[in-house]
Amino acid sequence: MSLNPPSPAAPPARGPVPLALVLVLLLIVGGAGIAATAAYFELKPAPVPPGSISLTDDEGRTVAAPSNPHRVVVLAPSILDTMVRLGLRDRVVGVDCGPTGLGTDYNGSQIANWSLTSSICVGTYPSLNIPQLLNASPQLVLASTIVSLSDVEELSSTYHLPVLVLQPATLGGITVDVNLLAEIFPVSSAADALVGQLQKVLGNAQVIQANLTNSGASLPTVLVTYYAVPASSPDPGYWSYGPGTFGESLIEFVGASSISASSQLPYPVLSGPQVLLANPSVIIYGTGFGVDLSEYQQGPDWSSLGAVTGGHAWGVDGNLLTEPDPTMILDGIPILFGLIHPGLYPPA
Repeated sequence: MSLNPPSPAAPPARGPVPLALVLVLLLIVGGAGIAATAAYFELKPAPVPPGSISLTDDEGRTVAAPSNPHRVVVLAPSILDTMVRLGLRDRVVGVDCGPTGLGTDYNGSQIANWSLTSSICVGTYPSLNIPQLLNASPQLVLASTIVSLSDVEELSSTYHLPVLVLQPATLGGITVDVNLLAEIFPVSSAADALVGQLQKVLGNAQVIQANLTNSGASLPTVLVTYYAVPASSPDPGYWSYGPGTFGESLIEFVGASSISASSQLPYPVLSGPQVLLANPSVIIYGTGFGVDLSEYQQGPDWSSLGAVTGGHAWGVDGNLLTEPDPTMILDGIPILFGLIHPGLYPPA
């Protein structure tokens, strides 16, 4: 799970739980500059080298990406998910790895199904291991905001490596990124098929939303949380999503109302009293990478929450809540619909 919000919250822990807070601090720093990207980079057209394509990435940066590169470093599980679905795994010569290696960023199924080995690890903790990345001799780097802006600038300016940042803010942005990769690689047929699958699921979701709205039914209130800070900690709470994030977009698509939708922060940490007051009818919590139900049970006021006492708190694979990729749409939306609106998905 490579969620990399700005501030103050952070992504769910990877690997053993003791690493959680270390990774939190790392990714807070890594994401703090997202809002300043436009100011950090000069967003003006630059000469496009022969054999390259001028593209605009998710951070508004203009990048001259090589056409059909055969050596690509991918620094985000969400991007690798898309690459694999487009039949481009053979182009990947490096992937992001954390303090525990591949297991920090990728679960067991991903490691096995995507044929990932430690030989292609590129360290991202405590900062990007640039010499390790350069040893892979990439023609292109695809990164999420888990990579700091200073590292992106160094790769671009010092080593003249094109870096495309793919970090969609909404579920719709995932289809945009699929099409963006189809501009780089000769995979238009695969991209069209994948986009069609994604649009079908999103379309089904919109039909359900319309039916719920037209029926006058009130949307269930939901807390989607991907990590809990124990009640015994100085600042306990539940990490969630605020306005303008892909997590909030996910909640809207499954016909629910997020209790953190009015937050002033994109990635708020909700206190126990805040959750008690909002009294969500459903709680969805992320698991995996050393985080399980026991972590949330240590959260503030967990045993007093109505959704918990009423049996409406469910754990799901944390990747489905934190990775803005095709799997979030194709697998995540049906699962969440099944939990929040049993029997409504897919629509008749």
